[in-house]
Amino acid sequence: MLLSILTEDRERTGIPRIGQRIIKTAVAVFLSLLYYYLRGYRGQDMPAEAAITVIICMQPYVRDTRNFAISRFAGTLVGTFWGLVFLLTVTFLPFIGNYLLLTYALMAVGTLLSLYSAVLLRRSDASGLAAIVFICIVIAFPEIDEPLKSCGARIFGVLLGTVLSIAVNVFRLPRWKNGNLVFFIRIKDLIPDRFSQLSPTVLFRLNALLADGAKICLMSEHAPAFFTMQLNAARLDMPMIVMDGAAIYDTRENAYIFSENIPPTDSVWLMKELDLMEVSHFIYTIHNGKACIFHQGEYSSTEKAVYEQMRRSPYRSYLEGDKYELEEVVYIKIIGDEETIRGLRAKLIPELKIHGLRCRVRPQSEGPGIFGLYVYSDQAGQKHAENRLMQMLREKEPALEPVEVFLKGGFRSEHDAVQLLNVLRNSYEPIKLLHRDPMKAASAAEK
Repeated sequence: MLLSILTEDRERTGIPRIGQRIIKTAVAVFLSLLYYYLRGYRGQDMPAEAAITVIICMQPYVRDTRNFAISRFAGTLVGTFWGLVFLLTVTFLPFIGNYLLLTYALMAVGTLLSLYSAVLLRRSDASGLAAIVFICIVIAFPEIDEPLKSCGARIFGVLLGTVLSIAVNVFRLPRWKNGNLVFFIRIKDLIPDRFSQLSPTVLFRLNALLADGAKICLMSEHAPAFFTMQLNAARLDMPMIVMDGAAIYDTRENAYIFSENIPPTDSVWLMKELDLMEVSHFIYTIHNGKACIFHQGEYSSTEKAVYEQMRRSPYRSYLEGDKYELEEVVYIKIIGDEETIRGLRAKLIPELKIHGLRCRVRPQSEGPGIFGLYVYSDQAGQKHAENRLMQMLREKEPALEPVEVFLKGGFRSEHDAVQLLNVLRNSYEPIKLLHRDPMKAASAAEK
């Protein structure tokens, strides 16, 4: 059964829930302070390096925590090394302490060496931290009596915080999940248009769901060239439905794995009809898993402008000459001003229905007043593509069920996209909703 969740409530509570990252950071800080408490440290004597490291390193994903931890530890080692060199220098050359300007000059040199050493070690992301650690060590001079002990304690504190941040982040509280659901989301419900990027908040929530194991299939009216740029930071692992449901694209393989093509006899008829009307057009084909676009007729000024912009994309190929095979035509696109496109649609619709074709008119983002007429096989559509993809997925997991999650009123702001992902989260990891009856979950989401 297909379950559709309609999200239309736009009431802002203004109170975000406490996320796992916040809770885990607090737990790891407590453990770091508890360690030193058991060692006998109290009040102002309590070392803070471990707690600071935890706060810096704790990230939404374990791999990010590991990367931050490595950078933190590398920066600490570099800064501590040069801090130790400074302290040993002023210890064995005590006269330096009598000249504050000379001392400060040496601190500046140490800062330079800390920054440059991190760059030499190809850890430029840790260079600023290395300099901070160096300054934190040497700024207390001449109060430091035991340089080796002081530097060793700082390294140990950072190492402790690193281990705790990774260990706590790895641990996850057991929660019931709807692992047999495949969620279908329209990209246009996450972003305002095809040239916009996902906002950081939406990207974070989407990646959190994906990292947690949610099966999410994104759907787009457009070719992969657009969403690949929009979602380049999203950690997608499911095929995507593209071209208004005419094709399925595997983001991992960077190839089309299915397309509902126009029958050759119908594509030949349509192209001849357009030629008779002297209407130039683009022919979109999928050849060997890649999109190849051909042009028929003389370029209009509008088509030329669109072509010059679109051909820069590495995810599609604009080719000259005859198309490869008639069997590979996925859709045909005509570009022009609104009056021309809608007039052409009115002329073609009666014949298109006879030939089992459907068409859509959509405004183009390449410029104001530019519209496109898209002609597909009547069998091409998002529902058909959903069913086809579910057939593929059920070959490995027969119990999978599809769930559509979409905004009833359409995207208006980032809040709408966040709300949509919250509805998805509540269905995937039900807490307040009743997960035993999916229809009750849908009903609760609608309210």
